[in-house]
Amino acid sequence: MSESKIPKADYAVVGGSGTLSSNFPANLPDEDVEILADNLHFETPYGMSPAIRLFRVGQKRVLTVKMHGWRSGVTRADASRQVFWTFREAGVKRIISEGGVGTVNKLLDLRDFIIPDDYLDLSVRKDVMLDGRYLLIMRDALCPEMRQALIESTKKRFDGRVFIRGTYAVTDGRHFESPAEVAMMNGHADIVGQSIAPEVYLAREIGACYAGLYFTVNYGEGIREKWSHKDMSDIFYDDAPMIGEIILETIRNVDANDRHCECLDLRKETLLKDVYNEVSAKG
Repeated sequence: MSESKIPKADYAVVGGSGTLSSNFPANLPDEDVEILADNLHFETPYGMSPAIRLFRVGQKRVLTVKMHGWRSGVTRADASRQVFWTFREAGVKRIISEGGVGTVNKLLDLRDFIIPDDYLDLSVRKDVMLDGRYLLIMRDALCPEMRQALIESTKKRFDGRVFIRGTYAVTDGRHFESPAEVAMMNGHADIVGQSIAPEVYLAREIGACYAGLYFTVNYGEGIREKWSHKDMSDIFYDDAPMIGEIILETIRNVDANDRHCECLDLRKETLLKDVYNEVSAKG
């Protein structure tokens, strides 16, 4: 059933494979966390939204969605639009994304954390926007303030290797990449996945700070002779609570209204506004 009124929230979590098995944040023991509403669906200009959960961390209200809103019968582009349109209407200012990724850099191992500071979009989902009113400058696309908070929270909760910068290469999926594709990316990226774009564009379009926490769950083809699906499964189920705790810790430590980054300033009114208005008027 769709809801008519979108609840206000300053924070959002775009859940990926890292938290999926933990039913984030319902199965975490934190006493300051409360589920306020569940299984919310909203009508958007791009179709019905995926199920969205509203919860609080202390007094901070958070919207979260599973697996980036991806689901059968809905294109990934439309799923992203549905999610970020809802975030915009809710007034979201800080967005954390998470997910499992493959390695491209040969120095990375399984269960390494990466908080990337850049991305390389190799997908074909290039023209995914809400209304085209803005020119998006993609300098510091991953918010430095959010990244620093994620770095500190991850190091506090995890005693393994945490890489505080890196480049995330985006492919369309849903298949994994071939050895030739991984070899092409090597030297230009460190990890590969399917979600940071178009999310990074849509976050900038709605004026929100965006950063991501990524856990290596498989070796890119050709990085090692073989990798095990069982290793991926073990990581999927065993490490989800820790990833959830890192996200909650980050929300506690960042203020939604006291922002000292450039994220909002790097969204400019487009010089093509008359063209977009003319196109919109013609339908």
